[in-house]
Amino acid sequence: MLISVYVPLLITMVIAVFAPRAAPLLAPRPAAWSLASAALVASLGWLGSLGLLAFAGLVQIPEVAQEGQWSVAAVRASDPVYLTVAGVAALALLASVAALAVATTRQLRHLRWARRECRQLPGDTELAVLDMATPEAFALPGKPGRIVVSRGMLRCLGDREREALLAHERAHLCGRHHLFQTLWRLSAAVNPLLRPLSAAGGFVLERWADEEAALRVGDRAVVARAVGRAALATSANRSRPVLAATGGAVPQRVRALLAPPPPRRALPFVAGAALLVMCCGSLADAATDSEQMIETAQHAECLTARAAAAPAVPPHHGPCCEHGHPDGPARHH
Repeated sequence: MLISVYVPLLITMVIAVFAPRAAPLLAPRPAAWSLASAALVASLGWLGSLGLLAFAGLVQIPEVAQEGQWSVAAVRASDPVYLTVAGVAALALLASVAALAVATTRQLRHLRWARRECRQLPGDTELAVLDMATPEAFALPGKPGRIVVSRGMLRCLGDREREALLAHERAHLCGRHHLFQTLWRLSAAVNPLLRPLSAAGGFVLERWADEEAALRVGDRAVVARAVGRAALATSANRSRPVLAATGGAVPQRVRALLAPPPPRRALPFVAGAALLVMCCGSLADAATDSEQMIETAQHAECLTARAAAAPAVPPHHGPCCEHGHPDGPARHH
């Protein structure tokens, strides 16, 4: 446990640094699934490692050891985790769980708001056109979800660009991209180091929808023009500089659409899968070591109790107390 319990923490840091940089270079759809898997495993590994470190400190408290009937000395001998480290891990674990609870509440409220808005929109078709001059276009998740476009946005685009815009928003609904966003936001709440991964995931989802729109329309340049014009039209109604509104991800998306479709690269996915398997394996190994540590400490406490009562109890061979260990050193399998 001394080494394996820290491996998921290290892998989380590696994922937080390299995954956001690699994701834009990959095909959007597999990249989104890879980022979602990485966020889920990294978050669980982070919580699991912190939990095991906190547990290693908890079992060294004499009152807890007395209640569990194990030897504190045996625990400290088999798993030298400093109480300071365990205390920091416990505080970090509490902070992560509290942040996760807050983020979950916010996401549930957002989903309820989106579904309520879907029900209140005019009409009963997938597309809802708002009679307003302000350019707006977005997808509202729900059952099954709605595409909302204002007349102001439709007037900014040509016929084929409108088709591209609707195909883009429809891709968000069909791909259930709001679930990906929810997972990334929750993982960022659990571990702030994963916030860059959440930001990269948002860009990958937009690229995924762009590629789906390009397949539907059959012309990548049309989708690029639709993305650029929609961004410019929307930026005119925001209280921020135009360059800030049209910068960031939009130029990158336009450049990607004007280039050939991204190739499928296997090496990044293989490397990512290896890291995730290593994270899960290390966490399982640390949990097994913790279980064996407690069994050894219980056996040591049992032998100590029997030695103290030796003058009154005749010696015999067999299982030690209720823990099922034979006399002698505990065997770990």
